Amino acid sequence: MNNAYFQITQPKNEPVKSYMPGSPERIALEAELQRQLDNPVEIPIIIGGQEIRSAKKAKMICPHDHNKVLGEYYIAGEKELLMAIEAAEAAKEEWENMPWEHRATIFLKAADLLTGKYRAKVAASCMLVQSKNAFQAEIDVICELADFLRFNPYYVQEIYKQQPANTDGVWNRVEYRPLDGFVAAITPFNFTSIGGNLCTAPAMVGNTVLWKPSSTAVLSNYYFMQILVEAGLPAGVINFVPSRGVDFGKLVIGHPNMAGVHFTGSTAVFNDLWKQVGENIGQYVSYPRLVGETGGKDFIFAHETADVEALVCAMVLGAFEYQGQKCSAASRAYIPESLWGKVKDRLAEEVSKVKMGDVRDFTNLMNAVIDKSSFTNIKGYIDYAKASDDAEVIIGGNCEDSVGYFVEPTVILAKTPAFKTMVEEIFGPVLTVYVYPDDKLEEALVQCDTATSYGLTGAIFAQDRAAIIKLARALNHAAGNFYINDKPTGAVVGQQPFGGSRGSGTNDKAGSAINLYRWMSQRAIKETLVPRIVVNYPYMVKE
Repeated sequence: MNNAYFQITQPKNEPVKSYMPGSPERIALEAELQRQLDNPVEIPIIIGGQEIRSAKKAKMICPHDHNKVLGEYYIAGEKELLMAIEAAEAAKEEWENMPWEHRATIFLKAADLLTGKYRAKVAASCMLVQSKNAFQAEIDVICELADFLRFNPYYVQEIYKQQPANTDGVWNRVEYRPLDGFVAAITPFNFTSIGGNLCTAPAMVGNTVLWKPSSTAVLSNYYFMQILVEAGLPAGVINFVPSRGVDFGKLVIGHPNMAGVHFTGSTAVFNDLWKQVGENIGQYVSYPRLVGETGGKDFIFAHETADVEALVCAMVLGAFEYQGQKCSAASRAYIPESLWGKVKDRLAEEVSKVKMGDVRDFTNLMNAVIDKSSFTNIKGYIDYAKASDDAEVIIGGNCEDSVGYFVEPTVILAKTPAFKTMVEEIFGPVLTVYVYPDDKLEEALVQCDTATSYGLTGAIFAQDRAAIIKLARALNHAAGNFYINDKPTGAVVGQQPFGGSRGSGTNDKAGSAINLYRWMSQRAIKETLVPRIVVNYPYMVKE
């Protein structure tokens, strides 16, 4: 019986390995990359702890070499999704009644497995199937995912400590229950850490989950699922169901016992999910919690006092790391006219040094975009800019898909702040710059704040403190994650809780306690130690 108070020490962030030539981590990673290329895998659906093989399969390919097949995965259809719902419901009672410290231990163990013996395996899978370089894979699927697995149990502990005040003769308590039903986790291709967090965060507080991974990230997501199983996750707590969005929406989102959606993806898809929940609101057992991190049109805004070298570095790394396929990637920049000449020259110089190609070449900063559909979409925006009288492609702009889906780092100069590539999300290595007159600073700030429907990340550059204050105030609601003299990417769990509002989501900050609250349902308990036995109140006594 639990007769002690258990406590998790506040975690530290997982150190990022360097992968320098000859280092042990690099040698192991290079060997694992080749092993996975030589050994295609078959990935089953996992429901109730059982491997399920359906009638439909799909291939997994390398985006940087689309002729290279990494394996196949099975697709969950109606039958399998209904099985997964049953499995989640069957596992719920035992899971939610498991002492919290035992639930927490499973995820803490998973973090140690991930950063230990499985580090090379999971990093290599992320590189190959999502076309990430070694550093991008390291900060994603290893460090950030491990941080989620360590910080979230600590946050759960701190939440559970929060209890109401007592009065004489009364003991008040609050229990933090899971939601009344199961949670649907719908996860993106670009960060395996997000996939891992979206399915595990609700589970840590006693919920059971149906996890729909992105079709272009199944490999790394599956390896993480295997780690959870090895760490002791009970069968049915998280059910791994790669599936078509239309099937998942119809059967899972529309199910009466669906209690919450944990989502990262496009704004349009999240809007559709919200609409579907609204249309079905009368049939749910409880009001579903909807948590979403969606699109972004993230900005860099420079003041005339900005440090040009720091600004250019942020523009290059913020816009082009991982091919601009980050929700937080810089995709529009506002540069004062007085700085533009220097910025333009230095930007062209730095972009000219950027190498792009296969993930196994560690000298490449950039690799391929995720698939043919994304390639076509990005190319369409670049072609639009090339044909427009209101813009000019000043750097890059070439696209090539004969071997892999490669898009050059591209910079567009827009003549108007309302130009299409200044306001619409592209999700690729395309940065659009608008040069504003120095004496039109206020107008440029209004344009930055109001030009798009998004509010995810943004950065300002200035050396003058009064200017920093002015810019920060003017852009108060323009970004949920706001950076001063830094690129608008790279949020770290426990340091910069991540999320935005407006068209960028519900701002339920992944990597903080706020997100965990969304998967809990409180029960307040009042216990009177010695109950009263007198019905009348004192004021009722006659004079």
